[in-house]
Amino acid sequence: MSLIVSMAAFALVASITPGPVNIVALSSGAQFGWLASQRHVLGATLGFVLLLVLMGLGLHEVLQRWPALTHVVQLAGVAFLLFMAWKLAANDGRVDAAGSARAPSMLYGAVMQWLNPKAWLACVAGMGAFVADGESRLVWQFAGVYLVICYLSVGCWAYAGTFLRGYLNNPQGMRLFNRGMAALLVVSAGYLLLP
Repeated sequence: MSLIVSMAAFALVASITPGPVNIVALSSGAQFGWLASQRHVLGATLGFVLLLVLMGLGLHEVLQRWPALTHVVQLAGVAFLLFMAWKLAANDGRVDAAGSARAPSMLYGAVMQWLNPKAWLACVAGMGAFVADGESRLVWQFAGVYLVICYLSVGCWAYAGTFLRGYLNNPQGMRLFNRGMAALLVVSAGYLLLP
């Protein structure tokens, strides 16, 4: 039982701490509400768990053989973060009652995880700590624990955004909030470029 508790603690720390996926969940909750943000939350969770399972089943060996792939993923992640920051900063701040604006999709959440170096590091570190021998039973056990905790963690960020929605019910407040979130994404991207 202590192994599961250790896995859960690791998953919680890695999932609930601020990062690009959680910033987008917060922003989505503030702009579109909790229910509409669930596509992003579910996509981010499933995308991460798929990456975790593949890492546990041997993807880390491929990356060790071809380290340039890690650099390509890092650069793609930075580009994606900057694109998201630009979209947030360019948003006019109006909550669209007619529904023409859309919350991030499930695919968007999954792709974010695959381009998120924080997710890659969490997968490598987690698999190294709990499944170093590559035992498939432990890979699937860790993935199951992570599935629940990641969903709840990213969901908490979307819920927090929904809570903020009441304070951001005017376009100027939402614009400031979105630009603040965009700035955080740019800072995240900048940290990824540091050696």
